Amino acid sequence: MANSAQARKRARQAVKQRAHNASQRSELRTAVKKIIKAVEAGDKVAAQAVYRENVSIIDSIADKKIIHKNKAARHKSRLSAAIKALA
Repeated sequence: MANSAQARKRARQAVKQRAHNASQRSELRTAVKKIIKAVEAGDKVAAQAVYRENVSIIDSIADKKIIHKNKAARHKSRLSAAIKALA
């Protein structure tokens, strides 16, 4: 348990920040799933549109350091490759 007033406050702030970060990670996963679903549907034009909409979400979450920038780049690269592979 936190012993000083400062440590108690930091513990309260950490709880709030953790909840915020968790919601941001959830938003990231939802964005990735939307793109995957569009790719699996097989419509390249629709998949590209969904990709363009959701890539900004991936970038913003990486900018906030909730995920590493390389992880964001890896997600974008793999999703882009999956879209390009569509006939």
